[in-house]
Amino acid sequence: MFNIITKEIEWGGDTLRLETGKIARQADGAVLVSYGNTSVLCTAVAAKKARDDVDFLPLTVVYQEKAFAAGKIPGGFFKREGKPSEHETLTSRLIDRPIRPLFPSSYHHETQVICTVLSYDTKNDADIPAMIGASAALAISGIPFNGPIGGARVGLIDGKFVLNPQNDRDAEEPEENKLDLVIAGTKTSVMMVESEADELSEKQMLDAVVFGHEQMQPVIALIEELAAAAGKARWALDESVENPFIAPVSKLAEEKLRNAYAETDKQTRSNALDVIRSEVVEAIVAENAEADLNQVNGAVKKLEKKIVRGNILDNGKRIDGRQLDGVRPIVSETGIIPTSHGSALFTRGETQALVAATLGTSQDVQRIDSLEGDSFQHFMLHYNFPPFSVGEASPLRPPGRREIGHGKLAWRALHALMPSREDFPYTIRLVSEITESNGSSSMATVCGSSLALMDAGVPIKRPVAGIAMGLIKEDDTFAVLSDIMGDEDHLGDMDFKVAGTAEGVTSLQMDIKIDGITPEIMSIALDQAKDGRMHILGKMAEALSEPRTDLNPNAPKIVHLQIPVDKIREVIGSGGKVIKEICEVSGAKVDINDDGKIMIMANSTASAQKASDMINGIIEEPEVGQIYEGKVVSIVDFGAFVSILGGTQGLVHISELANYRVATVSDIVNEGDTVKVKVIGMDRGKLRLSMRAVDQETGEDLSHTYEAAPPPPPRRDRDRGDRNRGDRDRPRRRSNNG
Repeated sequence: MFNIITKEIEWGGDTLRLETGKIARQADGAVLVSYGNTSVLCTAVAAKKARDDVDFLPLTVVYQEKAFAAGKIPGGFFKREGKPSEHETLTSRLIDRPIRPLFPSSYHHETQVICTVLSYDTKNDADIPAMIGASAALAISGIPFNGPIGGARVGLIDGKFVLNPQNDRDAEEPEENKLDLVIAGTKTSVMMVESEADELSEKQMLDAVVFGHEQMQPVIALIEELAAAAGKARWALDESVENPFIAPVSKLAEEKLRNAYAETDKQTRSNALDVIRSEVVEAIVAENAEADLNQVNGAVKKLEKKIVRGNILDNGKRIDGRQLDGVRPIVSETGIIPTSHGSALFTRGETQALVAATLGTSQDVQRIDSLEGDSFQHFMLHYNFPPFSVGEASPLRPPGRREIGHGKLAWRALHALMPSREDFPYTIRLVSEITESNGSSSMATVCGSSLALMDAGVPIKRPVAGIAMGLIKEDDTFAVLSDIMGDEDHLGDMDFKVAGTAEGVTSLQMDIKIDGITPEIMSIALDQAKDGRMHILGKMAEALSEPRTDLNPNAPKIVHLQIPVDKIREVIGSGGKVIKEICEVSGAKVDINDDGKIMIMANSTASAQKASDMINGIIEEPEVGQIYEGKVVSIVDFGAFVSILGGTQGLVHISELANYRVATVSDIVNEGDTVKVKVIGMDRGKLRLSMRAVDQETGEDLSHTYEAAPPPPPRRDRDRGDRNRGDRDRPRRRSNNG
């Protein structure tokens, strides 16, 4: 019934196994990938007829995690998988980016790749097996795909590169990994890099890329073996058809397009280009009503690429007249939003990011439900791209894959520089609103976020800046561009983003639109990016060079206390009664750990201090000679009982109520009164308090003005009662006269 074909190798300390022919046999290509006990089912399906209404590749890649893979039931009301998580979205992009450039330019078939995690062993992440499985499914499907690709994860532990380092989340002392780099590529070239690093040098980053590319070669060979054994015949695709509108479009528009691209202002240039494109379509349709508009638009795009790329390669001239390594003018400003905890406006040419930093408490953390289990995110960065940033009027939609990806890239760039939770116990949220865009808004987000954090007083180790590099390559001739604009990105061959500090690289992302690049080109790009990054850091320092020493007055206040473990119960109280009262009275939030560590979070210093005083009052032991404020809880004939320090009661004898003879206790105090008392001694474990020893207005100690009263004598009624009971118990004497 099944024609099962499997291939496997030992790779990165575990077994990588590819299987096809048993599951999902109606898909064009289906491969079950197992790495250790992590398994992913990857399928590839494409429509047999090309779409005639598009001039791009209609490819969709979906990575999805099933909760049963980790033996879990999904959280939430519906108890089933729903909207893709951020991790699923980012992994979908991770797979899409390296395979997209490897389809023929004339391939316009609706294509879908789905990677479903079926098993997760908690040690091997599923993203690399999913990437490998997607490549394998395409390789055996017959769909025109110029792969296969391989993928790998590279770590840096104890100064050595490690292939596919396993998760050690449960280890008591996890190994310190200074690099998390994911790489994908073909036999000859690197196609995609995504990384987070702890201020590594450019050479270390390049060496890591070379190491990862070398280590993925056995995987590529394994996929080729599977394709040779189980692959379907490649679809016939006529890639030789020439566009008949190349010459007419060139004749109509080349000079006009060259003049348009000579405009340095983006809006002026964009408006001119839109007019030219419309005129070209109208002119050609007027001559040939049945003209294929996709081919016409394709001819215009090809002519634009020829003009822009030719100017750069032949003349070293960029659209806005800059040198190849030039960076656009930069203006950095902080404190833009008065009511925020920290803010910055970073402008680089026609790209602008308005970033706000908000500091919250531990109750503001983001809870993440994933296959690894629940985790909590104390640092968040959200990126938004409203349509007005590019002069468009279009519907506002929830963040898509691009927005999530750009936000995560900026998050990675900053993550290594953030203070530890112990040193800075705040939850931190950054929001980047792109208010103008003409290239590399994600790197503007990195710069603006760094400034906003420092403006808020967050003690990051060093400022962080980012820059986007581009590439124009024709045969063996190439040019690397610094700080690329939107058109250079759109018409170029590479989007290479590098972020870091003056000490080293913290994040690197690379996407290639051609069949990969060489280590030589990457080395040039890294060195050129470093020069650009240092220039940008200098411009940022003109606004703010280090974190402010004080937190913004609008930020919440956090106070730490350490109490004895045996006092935790007293602070919480029966059923949480005491801690609830502390929160209600003070207006603060209070968290208590099992080790006695207490975190008080409040919107004002006074509120935090009130909660701190109440807790200290509960745990503090009263000392003889000290003055305290308390509340009268009950009155008796011989005095008043007063509660101090959050619940400890003592007696103010009637003789200690005032510095004169008191007839009735209620003449001086009533239940509920707040009074000041001095601890004057202990009587059989009970506190003896005095009101007359304290000035009730000022709290001044007055005991030096009189002699303290002696301890009260034993209560007479008690002694009398004892004697009476003794009389009743004595045998009655009989009378002799009876």
